[in-house]
Amino acid sequence: MKRPSLVFRHLGCGLTALLMTLASVTAHGQDAAGPDTLTPFSATYSASMSKGISLSGAGRRSLRRQEDNTWLYRTRVDSFIADIDESLVFRWDNGRVIPLRYRYELSGLMIRDRSESIDFDWQAGTATGDHEGDPFTLTLKAGTLDPLGYQLQLRQDLKSGKREVTYPVIDKGDYDEDRFAVVDQPEGQPLKVEKVRDADSKRQTLLWLDPDQDYLLVRLRQVEPDGSEYELKLKEARLQD
Repeated sequence: MKRPSLVFRHLGCGLTALLMTLASVTAHGQDAAGPDTLTPFSATYSASMSKGISLSGAGRRSLRRQEDNTWLYRTRVDSFIADIDESLVFRWDNGRVIPLRYRYELSGLMIRDRSESIDFDWQAGTATGDHEGDPFTLTLKAGTLDPLGYQLQLRQDLKSGKREVTYPVIDKGDYDEDRFAVVDQPEGQPLKVEKVRDADSKRQTLLWLDPDQDYLLVRLRQVEPDGSEYELKLKEARLQD
């Protein structure tokens, strides 16, 4: 069985790290929230995998400001396959996500439990964490992100007009270089974005983000090397003032 977290965490993000920011909302466009502005939101998602099989579960994602002026970005999935809780506490600084504390937990009946934690000490210049019981320490690079924060950074960079981006992302105890590029931009329609992979890669990840809905992701489709497919679609969302 494929790991459900592929569709959330590898949108890059199975059913977890790719429950991206989707939203069927009322009018909040780029004029209402500029590229340096974060808009709190909550959203729910439906998911299907391979041949249109429906996953009996609910995905929820939210972004909110906390009392200490940090932000909490959180995804929760409850299904018969797996329960997932993924969260990031971060600072927002002039259009950039500055990760502080990342947590990921997956548990289920037909899969083994998984977990990951990362703590970012920007003053010391190090990130410490644990991936499935293996501790690690890494030197922080400029612009380092985590498996959840880079999804939010992608949305903000698209709002600011960028059409191709690369991020250093800490995941599974090491660095990845994640690249995304806009591959289609029809007038009045969502942007189509692809995760750029090696030419011989058989995995494909496509995202659709709607400029008329504050660049929230309205659809995600991922094809795995064995041909299985995952798709996430927005059910409903609310942007908050």
